[in-house]
Amino acid sequence: MSEIRLQMAQLAEQIREHQFYYYVLDKPVISDSEFDKLWRQLVELEEAHPALRDPHSPTLEVGGGLETTFDQSDHLKAMMSLDNVFDDEEFYAWTERVLKEVSQPSWLCELKIDGLAINLIYESGKLTRALTRGNGKTGEDVTLNVKTITGVPHQLNGKKIPSLIEIRGEVFFPIEEFNKLNEMMIETGKVPFANPRNAAAGSLRQKDPKISASRPLRMLVHGVGAIEGASFSSQSEVYRILAEWGLPVSKRVETSKELNDVIEYLRRYELERHKLEHEIDGVVVKVDEFSMQEKLGATSRAPRWAIAYKFPPEEVVTRLLDIKVSVGRTGRVTPFAHMEPVKVAGSTVTNATLHNQEEVERKEILIGDYVVIRKAGDVIPEVLGPVKSKRTGKEKPFTMPSACPECGSPLRAISEGDVDIRCPNNQSCPAQLRERLYYIGSRAALDIDVLGIEAAQALLDDKVVRDERDLFSITQDDLMKSDFFKKKDGSPSAIASRFIDGLENAKSRPLWRVLVSLSIRHVGPTAAQSLVRSMGGIPAISHASAEELAAIDGIGPTIAKAIVEWFQVSWHKEIVSNWARAGVVMEEERALTDQSFAGLTFVLTGTLSAFTRDEADEAITSRGGKSAGSVSKKTSYLIVGENPGSKYDKAVELGVPILDEAAFVKLLGKMP
Repeated sequence: MSEIRLQMAQLAEQIREHQFYYYVLDKPVISDSEFDKLWRQLVELEEAHPALRDPHSPTLEVGGGLETTFDQSDHLKAMMSLDNVFDDEEFYAWTERVLKEVSQPSWLCELKIDGLAINLIYESGKLTRALTRGNGKTGEDVTLNVKTITGVPHQLNGKKIPSLIEIRGEVFFPIEEFNKLNEMMIETGKVPFANPRNAAAGSLRQKDPKISASRPLRMLVHGVGAIEGASFSSQSEVYRILAEWGLPVSKRVETSKELNDVIEYLRRYELERHKLEHEIDGVVVKVDEFSMQEKLGATSRAPRWAIAYKFPPEEVVTRLLDIKVSVGRTGRVTPFAHMEPVKVAGSTVTNATLHNQEEVERKEILIGDYVVIRKAGDVIPEVLGPVKSKRTGKEKPFTMPSACPECGSPLRAISEGDVDIRCPNNQSCPAQLRERLYYIGSRAALDIDVLGIEAAQALLDDKVVRDERDLFSITQDDLMKSDFFKKKDGSPSAIASRFIDGLENAKSRPLWRVLVSLSIRHVGPTAAQSLVRSMGGIPAISHASAEELAAIDGIGPTIAKAIVEWFQVSWHKEIVSNWARAGVVMEEERALTDQSFAGLTFVLTGTLSAFTRDEADEAITSRGGKSAGSVSKKTSYLIVGENPGSKYDKAVELGVPILDEAAFVKLLGKMP
């Protein structure tokens, strides 16, 4: 059982890491199909061993984390993900489950746009907030940037405009415009975007709205979230009304009572997917009627009344020139395929991960083989397998090295049952040092300007630093040891100044990011945020026992063990102490304001006269309270403004205390 538990923990760790790269950094490092494979492996293990299932498994959650350079706000109603099917058999199995619960539904079909999910909030018809999906509950505020998108109305027009409505959609980069942008970036010496989705996400996450405005982003809506002052009977009615209000609705939505029509829709767009103005990776099929949707309900992360039918990836063939290995920041040694250049998902690629020795053997891949590469919607390809008919007899098997290719240390599995082999020389392996420094500078961690892979290599090669212990002690004089940071005349370059400024700015990043940047195994953004919320600071985390850590919501024994082991290493302790002396934040800054709302949950409905929705939320959370999007038995107070919606009836039904705006103001301690 311990081996199975470890396998599940490793899969969860990989999934969360890849979610973060995909949703937050917009830089996926594996193909969609490889991610789906990891996901299904974890699901199968959880179904086979339900007692070992982590209550905080990524299979129960939405999205991949948050980018905190933007302000964050809660969605009024959670943005859920979709479950996937990959062939007709799985699709019909889903329809059978639906038809056991509801009779004669209408099936609504729409294209699954490969873009960035957005939630628009309109109050009395005015666009007041636009949020990314984030983790499904909380998203990044990109309102100013969304307002630059052609076709997104700042004010709804028409009849029966609701007092409040969340409108969900997908922001995308038209393919033709994407190709033009990449050509321009190549001509000007800039790194082109990997694919249209990355271009859309990167364009929308600009701190300067002028840059977003310069990009030809578009949006199509695909549903609604919270709503007050209006009601609908079906998804198709929603789309009709939203179009009347001026919102961009796809013209390729179709409904039918017949499943044969759904299959025809799937086949049609599988063939025509490359003729569209935007990228798609499948079709979404929904039960159209809202009454039936309500009856079908949802899991913790996905509705039962909708499914994403993922198209099979395209396949290309190229020659495998060699199999090499890379060493990651935690020492994991990963084989990768080095291939003759091939066009995949609009980009020329030469490398693809092979994960581990077992995967190479399972796929029966030999060096020198012609291999099938699957196109899966992003530029990182998946090696499907060899074309055995093209073999000449000169092909050679691959064997994982027994020693680290960069430091010579013997490679081994670190934990019992670990399928990966690792370099145990964490302190001085050049590859691990380089990758850890690079990771510290990435958006996933401390987001330090200039600290990319080249800068990390230069810092080590020119002995500016020994390892991460020295990072925040670097001065401009220290940088003059390296040509990377100097002009030709020997004076400091602009890069040097930006790097020093970046280090200084990084010292005040949120504490959870500091914790992530330490590269403690299994501790990604989700775990780091849970640790900080519970323990308050790195000193407390470092002195906690495995039992204390494991009891924290979202941690568990595997992560707890990794944390304790990390802080037992003397040079790891030096990293923390050196950074602390340099001024890096080590304790969470606790709110100094009144915390009289601690433990209380508030829900807002209707329009308040003295507050915007954001201002009311801030008034609650700054006093230690929680602002929720829906009424439940756990709701402490419902705050009622003008034109309240169904939340009022729900509160009355459940006996939740109701306050008008005057009572709310009084509760805040302000003058009525």
